[in-house]
Amino acid sequence: MQFHEVRFPASLSFGSVGGPERRTEIVTLANGFEERNTPWAHARRRYDAGVAMRSMDDVETLIAFFEARQGQLYGFRWKDWSDYKSCPHSSAPGYEDQEIGVGDGVTTAFQLQKVYASGAQSYARPVKKPVAGTVLVGLNGVLQAAPGNYSVNDATGVITFVSAPALDAVVTAGFEFDVPVRFDTDRVQVSVASFNAGEMPDVPVVEVRV
Repeated sequence: MQFHEVRFPASLSFGSVGGPERRTEIVTLANGFEERNTPWAHARRRYDAGVAMRSMDDVETLIAFFEARQGQLYGFRWKDWSDYKSCPHSSAPGYEDQEIGVGDGVTTAFQLQKVYASGAQSYARPVKKPVAGTVLVGLNGVLQAAPGNYSVNDATGVITFVSAPALDAVVTAGFEFDVPVRFDTDRVQVSVASFNAGEMPDVPVVEVRV
């Protein structure tokens, strides 16, 4: 995977438009009923960082970031301001926010995830790019100490315990996270509207699988 562990400037992603995209295949039968299926287990997010007017300093920062990633070649981290925490937007992450596994006395590694629930249905989203220094881990409702009890791989979102959690021990976690993305274009067009401001009409970004 060609990926740079660097975040797109959060000040430039603030105000961007985007969100999750699903792929659904629909076949309408002769009797009018439908059969629906999806080849995707997980959503793919798309964003547009384009904003009508920016300072020329911001334009230069974005162009430098684009050039350093060589257009679409290298992925990078993106802060989705509408969904970047394991908890509600108005709260701070806590170690009991998300259940990420149950101990079996053998397994030491657990993948971070965020569960989205509505009614009786839910969806578990793997979190592969936690923000360094934000991860809190609990075991059976007790906050764990790091690095004494566990370590965090910030590039994969895997929590590794020093000793395997006991059978039926509930592993929980709270965290902030980024979305792994790449630019969805090899061309950025800039129009200089005035000496101190530029126009950036279209900067598409798309999530990548990691």
